Amino acid sequence: MDHDSAPSTSEPHSLATVLSEIAQIASETLELKDVLGRIAHCVRRVIPFDHLRVVRILDGERAVLHACSGEHADAHDPSFDPVPLSAWSPRWRPRGGAVRKLDNARAELDPSYPMDAKVLQGGMTSGLWEPFGGGSHFTGGVWLCSHAARSFAPEHQELLKPIAALLGSAMEHWRIWNDDRLRQERLDQVEALFETLAESLDVREVFERLSHDMQRIVPHDLMVLTELDVRARNLRIAASACRVPVEIPTDPVPVTEDELASRKEFEILRDIPDEIGPDTERAGHILASGMRSWVRVPVKLAGEIRGSLNLFHREPARFGKEEAVIVRRLADRIALTLSFRRLAEEARRASDQRERAERLEIKVERLMREIESQGRGRIVGTSPLWKETMVAVGRVAATETTVLITGESGTGKEVVSSLIHQGSARAGKPFVAINCAALPEQLLESELFGHERGAFTGAVTGRIGRIEQAAGGTLFLDEIGELSPFVQAKLLRVLEQREFQRLGGTRTLKADIRLLAATNRDLREAIAKGTFREDLFYRLNVFQIHIAPLRDRPEDILPLANLFLDDLGDSMDRPAGGISKEAREWLLSYSWPGNVRELRNAMERAILLCDGGLITRSHLPPAPGEGKATPVAPGTQDMNLSEVERRLIEKALGDAKGNKSKAARTLGVSRAQLYWRMEKYGMR
Repeated sequence: MDHDSAPSTSEPHSLATVLSEIAQIASETLELKDVLGRIAHCVRRVIPFDHLRVVRILDGERAVLHACSGEHADAHDPSFDPVPLSAWSPRWRPRGGAVRKLDNARAELDPSYPMDAKVLQGGMTSGLWEPFGGGSHFTGGVWLCSHAARSFAPEHQELLKPIAALLGSAMEHWRIWNDDRLRQERLDQVEALFETLAESLDVREVFERLSHDMQRIVPHDLMVLTELDVRARNLRIAASACRVPVEIPTDPVPVTEDELASRKEFEILRDIPDEIGPDTERAGHILASGMRSWVRVPVKLAGEIRGSLNLFHREPARFGKEEAVIVRRLADRIALTLSFRRLAEEARRASDQRERAERLEIKVERLMREIESQGRGRIVGTSPLWKETMVAVGRVAATETTVLITGESGTGKEVVSSLIHQGSARAGKPFVAINCAALPEQLLESELFGHERGAFTGAVTGRIGRIEQAAGGTLFLDEIGELSPFVQAKLLRVLEQREFQRLGGTRTLKADIRLLAATNRDLREAIAKGTFREDLFYRLNVFQIHIAPLRDRPEDILPLANLFLDDLGDSMDRPAGGISKEAREWLLSYSWPGNVRELRNAMERAILLCDGGLITRSHLPPAPGEGKATPVAPGTQDMNLSEVERRLIEKALGDAKGNKSKAARTLGVSRAQLYWRMEKYGMR
């Protein structure tokens, strides 16, 4: 401690004057170094001393001393860093109550205490203490020190009380100002970290640097960023930076309801082992780290807590509310960076989806052009539902996946199956189609699997089945819901083991096919009724494509009608002159229970009736129910038996919404007989 001049003789200044001057000095500036030296000069006019020391209590356990010996003083003497109160001997330890004045420091102090040894070495002999703050709100005090023994009298103590009170007020104002200044400086330093964050949208890439730069603002031994999954009730470590060896869990860590609830606001633990127990897995990891202090602030995205930023220190009581404010500022900016990253990822995914959709659209267009170039007809459709169907075709075509195509009768399931085959690696191999409802069970089994000579009555020669015909290519089974349980079981073996046997044969053959199936039935309902195998359904339903009925995609009606008008007109060598406005309106208003097939038949009929002219409403068939009130007598009008039969079949199919089995029951014929008549009249 520096030795200044000997105590001056007290001047005849009144205490009131000195207090007034001190108040004036304190009001002129909040900069402590400009205040304390001048105050010391004023105090010396009423109380002689060599050194004045202002003691500022930090947290009830530590203190900082400010040296004020003459006109000039330092706000913070570097020789007096924060020291614990236990560094003073009990005899003169700073406290809120009275401390008996020191008359002979060498006799009364204990040099085994660091602060006692320091003042003794500096030449202190007499001392006078007066606290400020009072009561439980003890914030500091004033020590007057003298090199001479017994320098202070009781009246000096009384004079020092109002001076200490005024100094205490000035120190409190300075503390508030200084805390705010330091807080702002620290926040400004945090702002500088944002440049590091701006270098990458991936916080993990710059997290080590953030922790390093954060050290000078909030010292710590471990900084951790967590991600919270509320639904799964766990959190995982998204990024970490350690100054000491710490085992960081790599797997998600479960969190309890209480731990979730505590994450709404910031959390400060002064001494971790005293405040949490090893009751949860999360707490166990924290305790195992060996850390003592912990501050945690939530990281919010779109108003929801999605994780937290955590700072740990190996020493206790290293974090307070001020540190929490600083950490929150960094956490908010990290949240902003994470939000930008999420938006960037969403934009990238949207871009990828658009690119995939464009590629699929190009692929589907190519498939349709290939089918058209092969003379298998054009495929048109502009409705959103039809485009969704085409996108599904594009997705699955190039794979070997089994596909189940669903939809009402006449919607174009075979056309879609042909597209899938054309887009696959098997496009150069056979595409074999079979209608499972058109043949009786034994004939269907032979048609599908083939038979050996003598396998059944009439089997005079062996015959390969459709599975062998489709070797290397695609087998399309239409109306698969009509298969008998026995054939279903044999087909399941083909799908599971990729092998089969011909009827009457013993040799096992390999089934190198891709299977596509179609149905207009609800197979789940058939499973519930016990008419369709559940295991076969799941083997078929790996990827499902549903074709919407024509009534749900009216945008496709006129394009399809014009397509049939052109194609059928050319094939029949009877081109029509077009479709009238009235006919177009009717085409759009009709519900088309027979779907695309019914529309094609209607256009074929209209081409025959219009004789190359404009197709009008009169050339289109009546809707089911039209003319019911006026029965047609045999021989009246230009209608023969075939036309009556054709119309009856059309009406039955319409009433059954394309369900051939139901239509056959309505007409009182078998399914095979119905199919025979439909083939006879060109009804597909």
